[in-house]
Amino acid sequence: MAPIATLESLREHLQWALELEHATLPPYLCALYSLDPQRNPDAVEALGGVFVEEMIHLALAANLLNAVGGRPRLDTPELLQQHPRTLPHGDRSLRLSLLPFGPEALEMFLRLERPAPPAAPAEGDGYETIGQFYDAVEEGLRHLCTELGEAAVFSGDPARQVSGGPFRHTGGQLAPVTDLGSALAALEEIVEQGEGTARGEVWDGDRDIFHPERDEVSHYYRFQELKLGRRYVRGDTPQSGPTGDPVTLDPAGVSPMRPNPLVADHPVGSAIRSAQEEFNRTYCGLLQVLEQAFNGSPQNLAAATGTMYALKSQAQALMAMPDDDGTTAGPTFEYVEPEQRG
Repeated sequence: MAPIATLESLREHLQWALELEHATLPPYLCALYSLDPQRNPDAVEALGGVFVEEMIHLALAANLLNAVGGRPRLDTPELLQQHPRTLPHGDRSLRLSLLPFGPEALEMFLRLERPAPPAAPAEGDGYETIGQFYDAVEEGLRHLCTELGEAAVFSGDPARQVSGGPFRHTGGQLAPVTDLGSALAALEEIVEQGEGTARGEVWDGDRDIFHPERDEVSHYYRFQELKLGRRYVRGDTPQSGPTGDPVTLDPAGVSPMRPNPLVADHPVGSAIRSAQEEFNRTYCGLLQVLEQAFNGSPQNLAAATGTMYALKSQAQALMAMPDDDGTTAGPTFEYVEPEQRG
């Protein structure tokens, strides 16, 4: 597999990183919004935390791309492909679906966040794990800095960097990227939150934002806690599994959302279709605001937070609408052209 050997290739891969981080958001949001917070607080905390950290990863990928003179693109039809779909340039056998929370969604999330095996090769295209993809980006960054010098690689305008914003109250760090050191720190943040520190531990190096007395578990192992019904505690390893307090799930506290819904499933003017179209306009508006934030208007990041609250209420309203065969409606995450957003 060809390594990343040119600035053009590096920028292309960092745009893929943006697309990869975004691709995780619709499945996580569907599962999160299908949960009744009163009946499933543990799952809501786990998925809510993962979603916020994926938003940080998206912003860090944008910072990396801006730092090397690229231009982040988010408001494009390519980002909202029909579900089920594959990860951009990843393992073709992994399909991302829009599903309510449950065993099938958990298995998809575990595959998505699976740690790279020890000594796994870096893979810039057709990667098996997200960690291997970011290893290839790191190798490319180091190679180009040696070849061209740091100043030539990090030629982007520092004013385009985003930091803090609506994510400052989370366990993750959203920091500017201006040189090789800060770029490597951003890559480490992304991989450790997904896979765990040192790729053999369950912890991600942060404190748990909901329970400051606890260390935070990486995404993969948070999903293992939900699957296995126990929390990880100090001394637990990937081999031992979690041995701590029980994690409770109430399957009755989940909206039975129709899997992979589409706007076209319902006639024009029907209540469900109209609500889905409204959600899609709001979501594409969010992508537009984020793209502007990452392209010279970092102050727009705060506006994105308000849009997310609107999305939540629209998605939960959809999941309260009866659909066919005992299911409820759900958001479809389909692209709406800017001129049709109203």
